[in-house]
Amino acid sequence: MFRGKGGLGRGLDALLPSSGPGFQEVDIDLIVPNPQQPRTYIDPEQLAELAESIREHGILQPLVVSRMLGQGGAPTYQLIAGERRLQAARQAGLAKVPVLVKEATPQELLELALVENVQRADLSPLEEAQAYRRLMEEFGLTQEAVAARVGKSRVAVTNSLRLLSLSPEIKASLARGEITEGHARALLGIADEAARHQAWEKVRTDGLSVRETEELVRQWREQAERAAEAGERPRRGAVRDPWIAALEEKLRSVLSTKVQLKKGGRKGGRLTIYFYNDEDMESIIDLLLRRGSRG
Repeated sequence: MFRGKGGLGRGLDALLPSSGPGFQEVDIDLIVPNPQQPRTYIDPEQLAELAESIREHGILQPLVVSRMLGQGGAPTYQLIAGERRLQAARQAGLAKVPVLVKEATPQELLELALVENVQRADLSPLEEAQAYRRLMEEFGLTQEAVAARVGKSRVAVTNSLRLLSLSPEIKASLARGEITEGHARALLGIADEAARHQAWEKVRTDGLSVRETEELVRQWREQAERAAEAGERPRRGAVRDPWIAALEEKLRSVLSTKVQLKKGGRKGGRLTIYFYNDEDMESIIDLLLRRGSRG
């Protein structure tokens, strides 16, 4: 038993015409998975909650399926949209489920599953990006065409696709929820792979916010630009903590010489003050002693 909610969303209705007079109820065992389903993970707790809701209220929105012939010519139904509802219905012990039958090509199977999941915000950032790439590579769609299919801007699709250029370690971290899509997109601002990996480690270790990560990336880019202007090559993997960089700049201003500050793990570290002749050394020592005596 189900109660309609006024439609399946403009994306689903616009892409495919229905092939039947309306909703039907079919044996749940006659429904087979969608091979183009972009979603690869469903949270077990959320699935259990939906199953409990279905036991109490039934399925509020029918599944979208395509009719096909099974073994011996018996009718079966391939799922187009509603993977989570189907799994929850099985968990709830339903024998029959409401469906809306539509005809679909392989491309439309992927588009419809993608549209539904995007509209429901059910896909992880990487699942969404991988689905966009499949539409482009397997079916020859442009980014503009993909954006039109899912009701997003071309820039949003482009930014999503950029996540796929991250290293396997960072993508796995995003998939596990250690970092967010905002963190990942900020890290893409560092072109050097080793430096990006170092920044990612710092984000995880120190629990940086997205805004702090953006500041970290900004600091690295400024350092890289200064090195380029000076004709130097930035040290590979050199991502500086903004707080450390600010302290170094303050010390350089006070002492009028090169200063390097390095933290050693969680505690301690090393402060290096450079001098280039005896006069420099005496001037720096005198300045430090004078400032120290004031305390």
